[in-house]
Amino acid sequence: QVQLVESGGGLVQAGGSLRLSCAASGSIFNLPAVGWYRQAPGKQRELVATITSGGNTNYADSVKGRFTISRDNAKNTVYLEMNSLKAEDTAVYYCYARVRTSWTTPATDSWGPGTQVTVSS
Repeated sequence: QVQLVESGGGLVQAGGSLRLSCAASGSIFNLPAVGWYRQAPGKQRELVATITSGGNTNYADSVKGRFTISRDNAKNTVYLEMNSLKAEDTAVYYCYARVRTSWTTPATDSWGPGTQVTVSS
């Protein structure tokens, strides 16, 4: 069993910044990939950014140059630094982790409960 706990969401004015954190705990052998997705009202969940255990990153075009994803492998924690926030960034942000619980167990996907980010214009 793996738990993901997000923190750092809130209300910010357009142009401002927020930093999201997500800590993974439980039976973790390794985390091949971690990242963030978001879902705005009436829209499908979409990729924001991911980062592999080797440090390779992938960003949605809409956040490139404004958001930065990073991870602390020793703490099983992933961060999302969000700058120059826009009203269209308003959404529930979900932490994602590709998790292996042992050397022989296939990786599975885990999700956090989500944290609200609201950007006022």
